[in-house]
Amino acid sequence: MKSAILEKDDVIIKFAGDSGDGMQLTGGLFTDEAAIAGNDLATFPDYPAEIRAPAGTLAGVSGFQLHFGSRKVYTPGDRFDVLVAMNAAALKTNLNRVRKDGAIIVNEDGFDSKNLRLAKYPDGANPLEDGTLDGYEVIKIQVTKMTREALADSPLSMKEKDRCKNMFVLGFLLWRYNRTLDSTIKFLETKFAKKPDILDANKKVLMAGYHFGDTTETFTTRYTVRPATLEPGTYRSIMGNDALILGLIAASKKSGLPLFYGSYPITPASNILHGLAKHKNFGVRTFQAEDEIAAAASAIGAAYGGNLAVTGTSGPGLALKGEALGLAVMLELPMVIVNVQRGGPSTGLPTKTEQADLLQALYGRNGESPMPVISASTPADCFDAAFEACRIALQHMTPVILLSDGYIANGAEPWRFPKAQDIPEIKVEFAKPSENGEPFMPYQRDERLVRKWAIPGTPGLVHRVGGLEKEDVTGNVSYDPANHEHMVKTREAKVEKIADYIPEQKLESGHEEGDLLLLGWGSTYGVCEATAERLREVGYKVGHAHLRYLKPFPRNLGDLLGKFDKIIVPEINNGQLARVLRDKFLVPLIQYNKIQGVPISTEELYEFALQQLK
Repeated sequence: MKSAILEKDDVIIKFAGDSGDGMQLTGGLFTDEAAIAGNDLATFPDYPAEIRAPAGTLAGVSGFQLHFGSRKVYTPGDRFDVLVAMNAAALKTNLNRVRKDGAIIVNEDGFDSKNLRLAKYPDGANPLEDGTLDGYEVIKIQVTKMTREALADSPLSMKEKDRCKNMFVLGFLLWRYNRTLDSTIKFLETKFAKKPDILDANKKVLMAGYHFGDTTETFTTRYTVRPATLEPGTYRSIMGNDALILGLIAASKKSGLPLFYGSYPITPASNILHGLAKHKNFGVRTFQAEDEIAAAASAIGAAYGGNLAVTGTSGPGLALKGEALGLAVMLELPMVIVNVQRGGPSTGLPTKTEQADLLQALYGRNGESPMPVISASTPADCFDAAFEACRIALQHMTPVILLSDGYIANGAEPWRFPKAQDIPEIKVEFAKPSENGEPFMPYQRDERLVRKWAIPGTPGLVHRVGGLEKEDVTGNVSYDPANHEHMVKTREAKVEKIADYIPEQKLESGHEEGDLLLLGWGSTYGVCEATAERLREVGYKVGHAHLRYLKPFPRNLGDLLGKFDKIIVPEINNGQLARVLRDKFLVPLIQYNKIQGVPISTEELYEFALQQLK
């Protein structure tokens, strides 16, 4: 019997299982199929903190959340329409977020007595049998058993066969949502081109899952999600760190400077180093240092030598880089420091997201050490944010901190390829020797208070560098009290003057004035936009503004804040931006803070905003 096909506006799927069950790959491949079909989408990978927790335990559950739709998708979603649970622990961890009447696809083979015990279910209890799942559409599949049956003639070991079971689930879901297998098969053929037995096994199991859906009589309904209306262009699904990589490379090309990236591996920033190392064809040079301090120092050296210099890290690494960044401020050299934030303090929550490094970025160095700070707001926005960080660094001769976070770095969304001619040039000027033989003055400044960039070895440009205070204009070492105060204030004024060269703050959407302004930064973009949209639908005058420039603020920000009766500042920290805004503008703000290692949901922010508006 042919299945009926029902149309959905959007669908939220959560893939969950052990770290070794391939949930990240499964979710990623389904995401690719959704992107190829033209859907708008947002993803949220959720990794366990341990490298490999004991199989079957709650601590070892790995998840991948995908929200795809025919309309604009702002967030990975709040409640799941579909939960794929490969074992008992995956079900227990995620059941409370499945919407009532949602679908739960379970691997029955992951609910034996051992798995139930590891998931800490009471003795004798089985959620598949005791009524726990009443009210849901429960689809029980013996995924492990059927995978083995599909590979009965395969020469692979039993362990290798079991690794293919995620392809069965993927095949079934591709059938359920009326998708093709083409992109997935192409991926498998590329990935396993040199391992024909593994390639054949994965393709067989993928097809087995698809045919299981197609031939099982109880499955009478399939679903389809129409393509979204997107701006014309060529698109790809892109993760935040990948977009950031491309933004840095674009800045290198548009400035005409070679790109240097010095880093020490740290979650969730490590794959920036890995990704850039693959782009030597663009003149990219990568350096894996022995520690965070050396990584920052290497970038300073590269900047001194005339390169577009970048170093990357996460919160604990930014703390270690602090002394070197103070040196970069004193030298007034252009470099970019990428901080992909995670839960802290200390080692904290390495695989979970947080926005708790804003104050560290603003103030986390000794002395008066001003530095521009900007932030990315979505995975695709990382391209523009990285490019802008490089532009500010190069044109204003200053180190710049670019803030991302784990949610942005590992999440994905559609990204429209920009045309090369639409990306602006970054004008870079190096110092030249005086034509009349006058000595070079390294700290002589232009109208922007920017000093000249002198490349070592250039005749006539010999000058002194180091961490000791500089004499104004000459750059000689100076301990004069008045000179020190003058230089401190000059460095601060230079950073503040950048506000004259950045755009004024605009609203992302909504009313120019009214009842409420949702003011966010970083990865709260999607939840702020979705919440503002819902509030306007019920009659409130609501605007949403999102800050890219955190130091200096846009010149008109204070005026914008004064146009709304109430201002809510949602943050995945304890109110750091709110604290800075109060200090700067003396305005009453309402904080909404969540520090649980996960993004703020639209549902909770909407309910909070409604309470404030009543």
